[in-house]
Amino acid sequence: MEQAFIIGGIVITAYILQIVFGMKQLKNFNQVYSELRKKGRVAIGRRAGKVQSGTIVMFAVDRRGHVLDARKMQGVTVLARFKPMPTYVGKDIHYFDNYDPMIRKENKLLRIAIEDAREVFLRTEAGNYKDVPKAVPLFNLGAQLSHIPARIKMFFSK
Repeated sequence: MEQAFIIGGIVITAYILQIVFGMKQLKNFNQVYSELRKKGRVAIGRRAGKVQSGTIVMFAVDRRGHVLDARKMQGVTVLARFKPMPTYVGKDIHYFDNYDPMIRKENKLLRIAIEDAREVFLRTEAGNYKDVPKAVPLFNLGAQLSHIPARIKMFFSK
């Protein structure tokens, strides 16, 4: 009985710490975004991580598409913070793709986030960007529950 209270206390403490550090991370995101927004338009690219590290990149871009400032946040935990990427300053965001040797040097997750930022920027520039939320398994619970009878049938038919 006493062990259950100890484990419960640890779980509650971990949950509260998760909330506090998540709020600090969100505050850091908002602060960096507002800094970049003062310099120009901001192109944001993301690569969500489930088990691997999540990655977010932000580029402050001028009217011609040249990067004025670049930041990245990459990490598994809520302790990740934005770091500058000085090699991208002065480059044209229109050319941030797999063929650029500078992009090829980056890790796979960062490349995906940079290409996402480029794609969002190009679509916004063309005037046909719509933010489509990616499906989250927890929120798609109704669809998952509807598949349970078919899964049970397949399990017993084997």
